[in-house]
Amino acid sequence: MRILWVKAGKLLPVDTGGKIRSFNILKKLARHNALTTLSYYGGAKDLSYEAALAKELPGARCIHTAAPEGGLAQAFDYLRRLPNSAPYAVTKFTDPKVQQTLREWLQARQFDVAVCDFLSASLNFPQQLPLPCVLFQHNVESSLWARMAKTEANPVRKMSYKIEAGKMERYEREALRRFHHVIAVSETDKQQMLAMDPTCSISVVPTGVDTEKYQVFPSASGDPPRVVFTGSMDWEPNIDAMEWFCREIWPAIVRKFPQAKFQIVGRNPHARVKQLASATVEVTGTVPSVSDYLRDAAVVIVPLRIGGGTRLKIFEAMAMGKALVSTTIGAEGLDVTSGENCILADEPSNFGDSILTLLSDIQLRRKYEKAAAALAARYDWSNIARQFEDVLQNAIGAAQTPQLVNS
Repeated sequence: MRILWVKAGKLLPVDTGGKIRSFNILKKLARHNALTTLSYYGGAKDLSYEAALAKELPGARCIHTAAPEGGLAQAFDYLRRLPNSAPYAVTKFTDPKVQQTLREWLQARQFDVAVCDFLSASLNFPQQLPLPCVLFQHNVESSLWARMAKTEANPVRKMSYKIEAGKMERYEREALRRFHHVIAVSETDKQQMLAMDPTCSISVVPTGVDTEKYQVFPSASGDPPRVVFTGSMDWEPNIDAMEWFCREIWPAIVRKFPQAKFQIVGRNPHARVKQLASATVEVTGTVPSVSDYLRDAAVVIVPLRIGGGTRLKIFEAMAMGKALVSTTIGAEGLDVTSGENCILADEPSNFGDSILTLLSDIQLRRKYEKAAAALAARYDWSNIARQFEDVLQNAIGAAQTPQLVNS
């Protein structure tokens, strides 16, 4: 297949869930297909990034845009785009140069299929799509924004999230209808999208894990007990999760295990996360290897109250044979079974009790560790990429099949 993959923002470094998912699928697809990755990004022009991407994915093309990144410039950009009907999470990634490039490439039919990676790049695609175009939905974006609006305490941010949630719901429904096919990462996401537009064509390709990078380690001693959370610490759902856990749950753990340490592992910790650091809470910031921290964890937690898609961090921890406690939302869309290969708990008392049980009962913890590793082994990225490739082939085939019209 001749595949065009369109990615808003930089793909490298591979340091977020979406990047991890896209990068691993792209690397596998490139082995057997003619792949062109179009990565467009704002901020300062970064020739080192462009060279690194071309090395990882030969044939990659980059477009540097004038999009602002962070700080006051982005705040002003948000206000400037506020009257737009499309959500800011989409309009800020829309650029005339990218639109023109895609229009020319698609009209020239240089590719058999094009993939729009995340909804953020979608407004760059022409309204009329001349060849099979697939929308890769890592999250149900409207659901994510609605949950953020519901849980946000700051009144200004809450109002902003409400506005964006309304815009996103309208825009996402239109996008589902416009693309020839949609790839969701879970059956839960698929059903939410079908509720928005029952006519759209959707397949599920689940989340995977690099089983070579995340290998099973011997069970941690638990002395002292280490509880670990991993993730991008500038992402609002993760910030909210850490504030909630440290406020509502962690004090009870420390009362039972005074020597316990909670490690918040992830890049770009927000100021609200840095404030959580204490004698028993470590905020690491960017680390060379997340697996080093997972290796020493007695329990890995995913206390998310907001989110969408599926959390790669869960399969990474499971692949290393770690006992895991998550909220239902944290594990949403994953093929996990509470009481068998993880524990799901949504109330602070239940979440805390689950951690205490795993720290206290070594044999029970090892039972969960073994079951977690067995589950993750089924989701190596090679298997996931094959499923993704099959969906693209089917999308091409569907476009080539004449539509039957009842006489």
